[in-house]
Amino acid sequence: MKAEPTASGAGIAESPDPRVEARADTRLMRSLLIGIFILMVIYALYFARAFFMPVILAFLLALTLTPIVRFLRKHGVPDVLSASLLVFLSICIVASAGYLLSGPVIDLINNTSSIGQQLTERLAQLRRPFERIMEISRQIEGVTQTSQEPGVQRVTLAQSGILSQAAGNVLSAGTSITIVFVLSLFLLASGTMFYEKIIQSFASLREKKRALRIVYDVEREISHYLLTVTVINAGLGTVIGLGLWALGMPNPLVWGVAAALLNFLPYVGALMTIVLVTVMSLISFDTISYALLAPAFVLLCDIVEGQFVTPMVVGRRLEINAVAIFIAIAFWSWLWGFVGALMAVPLLVVIKVFCDHFDGLSHVGNFLAAQHTAVVEEETSSKEKLAGA
Repeated sequence: MKAEPTASGAGIAESPDPRVEARADTRLMRSLLIGIFILMVIYALYFARAFFMPVILAFLLALTLTPIVRFLRKHGVPDVLSASLLVFLSICIVASAGYLLSGPVIDLINNTSSIGQQLTERLAQLRRPFERIMEISRQIEGVTQTSQEPGVQRVTLAQSGILSQAAGNVLSAGTSITIVFVLSLFLLASGTMFYEKIIQSFASLREKKRALRIVYDVEREISHYLLTVTVINAGLGTVIGLGLWALGMPNPLVWGVAAALLNFLPYVGALMTIVLVTVMSLISFDTISYALLAPAFVLLCDIVEGQFVTPMVVGRRLEINAVAIFIAIAFWSWLWGFVGALMAVPLLVVIKVFCDHFDGLSHVGNFLAAQHTAVVEEETSSKEKLAGA
């Protein structure tokens, strides 16, 4: 029906539906609550990092060792025994690596000034174009300092003792490491207790089966990914360490371990390893041409690992797009420092696998996935639909 015209000739405006307004207000309120909740989680993770960091590390370590525990369980080994052996072996590996690396790392830290001086001398010919700019900056700094009031005294706050800071850091690190290994031991030895608790949380049998299927799939995929990537990174570090030892590079064990740890940071870790090896190689060898062999070898190993080994072993389905990786590394490094940066990609994979199993979160998993992976999955689903039709 047409609205009756008024005296002014205009139609009567229809009043808005109150149900539409209520739904819009509900959506706005839900969005605001989600935003507040995310900010509170970030706030808690930042200020309670001394608690959350070892706990999350323990869960990641337990997920990494879960496939081995499952394999031993199938062959009759109890979970408590296999978990104890694996955690004890992990402690021995960490302690041995720390003992073997402590001496070379301390020497590198003590010789930082001499390393910088040697590197400056080797790259003196590249520094000449910038010497004029550095001289101008020094002159400006001198003018700024002389223009200050002569009667003003500078006050320097005394820092706390280095030994007390070092002792506090060592104590904090020891406590965190203890929490990581003890909690991972309990998680591995608990067996199927968490699955039973999850099943008991649902009422209907259908919901129990669906929840159990999702939990098993997420746990299996994440544990397989973490264990596989850890083995690949250990192999990469071994190959790089042996190659640098054959080239005559000093402290090849340090650079092998550094390559293995930094490879948990895609793109960024490989670049950091190449830069560090280049710096040490330039000050360790006489000729620049021979010094470039070490970083070239590291670059070749990273290319082979990143383009052939990892995609072939892990598969393309769990690949993450580069933008999400860089955002995650930047966020977790700001939140928890270097340890957070190392955990960034494993946590990102955990989030992606979890989102892929829920229809409401599938758009998040699709955003985190690599572009070619999403295309392949879309083509596969379309082919299945055509085959079914």
